[in-house]
Amino acid sequence: MRVRVLGCSGAIAQGCRTTSFLLDDDVLIDAGTGVGDLSLDEMAAVNHVLLTHSHLDHVASLPLMLDAVAALRLAAGAPPLQVHALPGTIDALKVHIFNNLIWPDFSAIPSADTPLMRFNPIAVGETLQVGGKRIEALPAVHTVPAVGYAVDSASGHWVFSGDTERNPAFWQRVNQLKVALLIIETAFSDREKELAKRSLHLAPSTLAEELDQIQCDHRFPIYITHTKPAETGLIMEEIRRFDQTPNREADVRHDIRWLSAGQTFEL
Repeated sequence: MRVRVLGCSGAIAQGCRTTSFLLDDDVLIDAGTGVGDLSLDEMAAVNHVLLTHSHLDHVASLPLMLDAVAALRLAAGAPPLQVHALPGTIDALKVHIFNNLIWPDFSAIPSADTPLMRFNPIAVGETLQVGGKRIEALPAVHTVPAVGYAVDSASGHWVFSGDTERNPAFWQRVNQLKVALLIIETAFSDREKELAKRSLHLAPSTLAEELDQIQCDHRFPIYITHTKPAETGLIMEEIRRFDQTPNREADVRHDIRWLSAGQTFEL
C-alpha cells in the first residue's frame, strides 16, 4: 500500500496544506486543502473518502473536488463517490455544506437514484473493507464526533490519530496492533496549552503523556501532524525537549519525525 501525504498542516499558509492522505490511487483519508494538488484524473480516480470529523480543514476540498470531477465521473459511468463518516459528521455536512445554499447537494445530483456522492455511516470500532483495504475506525476525543483510522498493510498498521486530545481508548486499541507507522496530531505549542485543552487538541506536554501509554513490544516511527504554521518551529523544539530521556540528553524515548506534504510511504 502506498500512502501519499497531500496535506498535514493545522491551517493554510504558503506551502501549507490541510489534512488529507491518498491511499494508493482511490481512497482518501480526509479531504483538506491538500486534495487541490491532485490532477483532475487523480481526483476522478478517488472512489472512497473516509472522514475523521466535520471541521473545515478536514473537509474543505470534498465539495470542490466533486464539482471538479463531476463531468468526468458521469461521462465514465463511475459509481457514486462513497463518503464514509460518523453519523454526526454526515449530518453536519448535509446541514452546513451540501444544503444547496453553501454548495449543491451532490447526494441528489443528477438524481437521488444515481447521485454523484453517497454517504455511508460508520461507527467507532467498525472495520471497513474499502478499495481492497481493511480500515478500522479508532476512537478520538474532539469537540465534534471524531475518529482516527488504522489501515492494515503488509508491513503492519498505518495509524492516524485524527484530531484528538487525551484518549486512553485509542492507546488501548493501538497497543493491540502491529503498528508500522503512527501519525499523531500536535496542533499547539505549550505556550497555547490551555487553548489546546479547550479545543481538544494535543500540545507537546500532553503528547508526551500520551506517548507514555505505548506498550507495543517494537519501536515504530511517530510522525507529528496538524501543527499550526506559526508555531511549527516552537512545537518541534518543545517535543524534542519533552521526548528526552531524563538525565540523558542524548537519548530519546521515541522515534519522532516531522510529517510534510509530499511525503510518500510504502507499506
